[in-house]
Amino acid sequence: MIVGKVIGGLIGFLSFGIIGAIAGAYIGHLFDQSLAKFRHSESPEQLQAIKDTFFSTTFTLIGYLAKADGRVSEEEIDQTQQLMDKMGLTADHKREAIALFKVGAAPDFDPQETLKQFRETCGHRVQLTQMLIVYLVNTALADGEFDAKEESALRNIANGLNFSHRAFEHLLRMIRAQGAFGGGNYQYQSGSPQSNPNELANAYTALGVSETDSDAQIKKAYRKLMSEYHPDKLMGQGVPEDMIKVATERSQEVQTAYDLIKKSRKK
Repeated sequence: MIVGKVIGGLIGFLSFGIIGAIAGAYIGHLFDQSLAKFRHSESPEQLQAIKDTFFSTTFTLIGYLAKADGRVSEEEIDQTQQLMDKMGLTADHKREAIALFKVGAAPDFDPQETLKQFRETCGHRVQLTQMLIVYLVNTALADGEFDAKEESALRNIANGLNFSHRAFEHLLRMIRAQGAFGGGNYQYQSGSPQSNPNELANAYTALGVSETDSDAQIKKAYRKLMSEYHPDKLMGQGVPEDMIKVATERSQEVQTAYDLIKKSRKK
């Protein structure tokens, strides 16, 4: 599409000569990009396909993680059912989730086709890829432990989603630290953050920042995370509505971590 560049360049040339033509063509180019983006936005049918793919990929890979150590225990099945209850899945979605879990837990299941389908349907939405990994890490940490084989399986999944090793390590550290704040139910173990250096260190890690960062940098990171976990943002990205609750609990943990950091920095 070059209409914007041509018109912008022509108007610029007539008004300011060759320099105006260059500037006008550039502005027209930006207009063309915006228009193309608008025209290629997803239709309702395409958005539904994204939601369906996110749902099916999530529960199939949860089953895959459950059998990462060679067998699916009753505890892992119970944890998955608790996750479904916590999400508030509809009856139909719950039946579908159970069926998908069984597919992923099958001895001969190969995740590569599932990952390929996700990349093709959802891969252009980077945040959706990150949210899928968040769900899977949450599941792996549900029992308070992180089995080496589960971690290896998660790394393979991240690679299959073209999620860089560095980004995965960073996200994993953040999720583990966020979990220390108990879904918003965390209480300071003493009245002063300064007497709990481990808690404060966890708070910085939960936000993906360091103690040397400025207040402005920390606030920016906090706002970014809160935006990413916002229900409207998640649904707009393609997370099914009845899967939102578990994701937004992370925002409570982020809020608690940020409050602790702010308290520690008050003079």
